[in-house]
Amino acid sequence: MNNIIAFNLNNPNDVALQIAARVKSRRLELDLTQEGLATRAGVKFATYRRFEQTGEISLRGLLLIGFALNALSDFDVLFAQRQYRTLDDVLNEQSVNRKRGKKNE
Repeated sequence: MNNIIAFNLNNPNDVALQIAARVKSRRLELDLTQEGLATRAGVKFATYRRFEQTGEISLRGLLLIGFALNALSDFDVLFAQRQYRTLDDVLNEQSVNRKRGKKNE
């Protein structure tokens, strides 16, 4: 048996580029140009083009694009409330002492 554990070591930049690639793929499935999707979403063409190249865009811009692609519901799972499997999971979560961050002095 293989005891090696695989970790997904994505960083925020990698995730942003993966999202941009998925958006591009969806855009191409719908046979839209970059300019066409930008217009449909109500974002500037240069902003959309930069998003596909770098993954950088404002949250509002990303939501507008999601709406234009009929994918706004995909954002519902982002930071969704944790789903518990057992009552013990709920009780363990409640018993964890939460600490405050240290104030800079």
